[in-house]
Amino acid sequence: MSFIKVTELLDHPTTAQATLSLPFELRQKSRLKARLESGEEVGLLLPRGHVLRGGDCLKAENGLIIELKAAQEPVTTATAPDPLTMQRACYHLGNRHVPLQIAEHWIRYLEDHVLDDMVRALGLKLTHEQAPFEPEAGAYHQQQQHHHDDRHELHEHHEHHEHHHNHKHHHD
Repeated sequence: MSFIKVTELLDHPTTAQATLSLPFELRQKSRLKARLESGEEVGLLLPRGHVLRGGDCLKAENGLIIELKAAQEPVTTATAPDPLTMQRACYHLGNRHVPLQIAEHWIRYLEDHVLDDMVRALGLKLTHEQAPFEPEAGAYHQQQQHHHDDRHELHEHHEHHEHHHNHKHHHD
């Protein structure tokens, strides 16, 4: 069974001949098989370390340009009665490393009843819906890409820190 090999993420939107809809979980993978909206099977063989976004354009080995769409998926959209309540919810969700889509008057995360209970208890109103999920890219993407390195640096710092203090004489 043959499939179209998709090997390139274009750095700018361009006119596409095909569309591929993927949920957030699959847009984080650089290697996967999927079906275009036309039904053709594609194999993504993309460089690692990039979360695909709705509107991204991909190029297949055969020259086909494919526009990526964020698929509709079960999400919770939360609204708050005031900015402080919204900030507190963002803090608590961020503290749990929850991918979070943030707009001016609402926040959205993948549906999760434990998170729903926490956010509701903070005073937000919840709506469960099917919608595209496009979480904040910066910190989440960076954390994913450099998570192991950060731990390693902390570990090295910790070893150096301990070693440094073992030789100080003024720490009585």
